[in-house]
Amino acid sequence: MAHLEITALGACYGKVAVLDDVSLSVERGELVGIVGPSGSGKSTLLRALVGLVPPTAGTVVLDGHAVDYANALSLRAMRDQTAIVFQQYNFFQNMNVLENLTVAPVKIRGRNRSETEKEARALLARVGLADKEKAYPDELSGGQQQRVAIARALVLKPAVVLLDEVTAALDPELVRDVMDVVQDLARDGITMLLVSHEMGFIREAAHRVVMMDAGRVVEVGPPAQIFGDAQQERTRAFMSRIIRH
Repeated sequence: MAHLEITALGACYGKVAVLDDVSLSVERGELVGIVGPSGSGKSTLLRALVGLVPPTAGTVVLDGHAVDYANALSLRAMRDQTAIVFQQYNFFQNMNVLENLTVAPVKIRGRNRSETEKEARALLARVGLADKEKAYPDELSGGQQQRVAIARALVLKPAVVLLDEVTAALDPELVRDVMDVVQDLARDGITMLLVSHEMGFIREAAHRVVMMDAGRVVEVGPPAQIFGDAQQERTRAFMSRIIRH
């Protein structure tokens, strides 16, 4: 059974359809890269999965449990198992790094503070920022802030991590630091969906790649297929422009 099963998912902004009949199966521990032109529905798909954009059609099944987006308890259960990391960090500027990592697990989920702080410190070490727990967000570089944001997501112990253009706002020299963290998580078998324009990284790290256009899935396959032997003309056209430039 797939870890995450998306079937015929639809979503709208007002009367405009932004997802149309999207279907995708994601296996446990799989890193799936999602590519396509701007406005193709990549980020909307991630937002729809956690109910930030309410689905208007289709089904989502996580770990064998169907999500009822109209039911608050069902939606909360989905969100408890899923963490989404945006390119905007949304830190509490008056809290240091350790406090930013622990406030949600302790205040919202009622977890033990000392145990959560221990887990947060271990995650900071994992992303190479063990010495930054007392730093405040504005004292960190963009790459450091993004790695803290990933650690903040992981401290919630999600079953699935959704990464939405997490390197888009970074200088090129900082992108590799963040991608190294993502690749390390992939080796540990964390299920991830990654929306990114970093084609080299997706080609290197993703188990499978999803090509989207106009709110639909055009093609799904291993990186070698999508980047070098695409079956769909739209995928070939997109890749030829990306690789040429």
